[in-house]
Amino acid sequence: MIVFPPTRHRLPTADRRRHVTTFQLNSEGGFFRAHMGFPKDYPNNPPSVRFVSEMWHPNVYSDGKVCISILHSPGDDPMGYEQANERWSPVQTVETIMLSIISMLSSPNDESPANIDAAKQFREDLPGFRKKVSQCVRKSQEM
Repeated sequence: MIVFPPTRHRLPTADRRRHVTTFQLNSEGGFFRAHMGFPKDYPNNPPSVRFVSEMWHPNVYSDGKVCISILHSPGDDPMGYEQANERWSPVQTVETIMLSIISMLSSPNDESPANIDAAKQFREDLPGFRKKVSQCVRKSQEM
């Protein structure tokens, strides 16, 4: 997997403006674009990451929002699924977020899915899941 450098990478400055980083991942032969948005109180709270390219993955919501522990607000999980040390902390960096996304793409967590349909297909129909992922890859190559 190759991660192309961000096209814009400016962290929030003293004026507290929100900045967005756009990056592109090469996964399974496809090129997937995503945006990383930084909240006003970054680094105390995590940025958000949303794929702009079509994705079929258990840990990516249908609107492209990425669902991984490192991007969840700091502190205890109200649902009790994650430990506080798995969630966001201000020591995390853009690089650790990217590594977590790369790991997520190669090893989906179907136990706590954002996309129920993708997770179900991943568990019950792996060939069908791979076919749908291949369709997303082909679409990404056309862009």
